Amino acid sequence: MKHLFIVNPVAGGKDKTGEITQRVRAAFHDREEPFEIYVTKAPMDAVRKIEEEAQSGEQLHVYACGGDGTFNECVCGAAEKENVAVCPFPTGTGNDFCRMFGEEQELYRQLAAVIDGTVRPIDVISCNGRYSANICSVGIDARIGTDVHKYSSLPLVGGAAAYVVSAAVNMFKGIARPMRIRVGDYERAEKISLACACNGRFYGGGFNPTPGARPDDGLLDILIVKKVNLFQFAALIGKYASGHADELPAFVTHLRGTEMEIDFDESNVVNVDGEALYTDKVRMKLVPGGLKLIVPRGMRFFD
Repeated sequence: MKHLFIVNPVAGGKDKTGEITQRVRAAFHDREEPFEIYVTKAPMDAVRKIEEEAQSGEQLHVYACGGDGTFNECVCGAAEKENVAVCPFPTGTGNDFCRMFGEEQELYRQLAAVIDGTVRPIDVISCNGRYSANICSVGIDARIGTDVHKYSSLPLVGGAAAYVVSAAVNMFKGIARPMRIRVGDYERAEKISLACACNGRFYGGGFNPTPGARPDDGLLDILIVKKVNLFQFAALIGKYASGHADELPAFVTHLRGTEMEIDFDESNVVNVDGEALYTDKVRMKLVPGGLKLIVPRGMRFFD
């Protein structure tokens, strides 16, 4: 078996390649398994590297050293490959996938715990040729999250302030968009504020719309929020973010299924684990057991 550490040198705004290299080399000082530290050179470079390594047929354990974006790239490279297992090793700013594990999420920061971890199959979402281990969404939340980077480089704007600016601008442009949504027997063709398919629980830096979602139950938790005005949105967003969206059945429909298809009148942004995909038609389909997750030694979440 080979251990492959995928390092994103720009994750978290600071290059931690040296620190990660030192820790990995120390961890493998007395181990016989081969390992490699690979520093990505461009977006989606991790996918290419993993696919290349997987061709040997050798068992491959991949550790995504970065944030949610780095983990998503590694998931895209590892999904539906029998000989590849993957896990996050958080060194970036966003770690929404890990939040699902509560206090146990800290085990993913312990190098020895992940190296000595076990492999467990979990579900993964196939989304227009990409994969998501966590949450895919469309609508106002995806537009706000995607546009944050437009404002974060402005003077006196950054971090939470950039998110506030992006939210204000996008809400001014209009919250809802025309969508045609199909989930099993459920169909709607109307203006929708947002729709999300959840394999995990957290996204957007801490929003927790589906606290009961599990990545190994063979089902997606799907939330569809109808057209709302600015005042309704302000009242809704707090409950949505804190996992109480089911308390607002007049605005939120909660479904469970394995697939959601959405058609738009024009190209829209789709959030795929924090990464942006632009399309006028999206299909989010669950692949049961389609991803092998490395579970750190000592984790009880799946017991």
